[in-house]
Amino acid sequence: MATSSEWVAGARPRTLPAAATPVMVGSGAAAQIDAFHLGAALLALVVAVALQVGVNYANDYSDGVRGTDADRVGPLRLTGSGAAQASQVKTAAFAAFGVGALAGLALVVITGHWWLIAVGVLSIAAAWYYTGGKNPYGYRGLGEVGVFVFFGLVAVLGTTYTQADQITVPAVLGAVAVGLLACAILMVNNIRDVPTDMLVGKRTLAVRLGEFRARRVYVLMIWLPLLLGLLCAFANGWAVIVLLLAFPAVLLTLPVIAGARGLLLVPVLAGTGMYELGFGLLLGIGLAI
Repeated sequence: MATSSEWVAGARPRTLPAAATPVMVGSGAAAQIDAFHLGAALLALVVAVALQVGVNYANDYSDGVRGTDADRVGPLRLTGSGAAQASQVKTAAFAAFGVGALAGLALVVITGHWWLIAVGVLSIAAAWYYTGGKNPYGYRGLGEVGVFVFFGLVAVLGTTYTQADQITVPAVLGAVAVGLLACAILMVNNIRDVPTDMLVGKRTLAVRLGEFRARRVYVLMIWLPLLLGLLCAFANGWAVIVLLLAFPAVLLTLPVIAGARGLLLVPVLAGTGMYELGFGLLLGIGLAI
């Protein structure tokens, strides 16, 4: 029986900035046109966090039953380590999806945009079939596509739209930036796991590109969002505060370019999550004030 601390670790809290960041950026874009709505923002945050936790448990379950976590470097996996039964982890995943669905339904009710239910269904399906089902797209090098679309474009633009009833240019720029940063978290995670993923036939984008190119793609995913943040300064000059992240960007990219492997990439993974959170906070504030 897994302990409470193991369940928390299995939820992979270091990835949760990928859930909070799009809500901050989307809300900042709404505030930039005086349309910020606290209630809608909080519900969007619950949806995002619940889906992130759900996809983490779903990945734990699916990778565990496939045996791809048998020889793993990094955070605890409940199923692969045997700390929890696979059925329990699967139940936890769908419980988290259920929380997200209820919060999403509440968001739809207060905004009146009922068509967003379809977006929610697609988001949950994308979360499950990333590593679940008979032909998971995460095993074919398409994980970053799903992350970019749902944890970048959909999450940011959905947050802005449910508050402002429109999409703005800063929201689009912010959505692309956040999507790239969410992909950076996945990329460095997969760079760390390249040796074991190759052995079990998990063809992530990092495996397909090879470590040399994957590491350079990670660097682009870290630096391009700063450029996109600067472009948002045309809407609100305060957006230039994203440049405060230039030094952290250097600290993150140096070990990746230098060829850090295995456990040495675990701090980079955690740092990338905090970097994304910092970006969301700074850009959100920069657009709002």
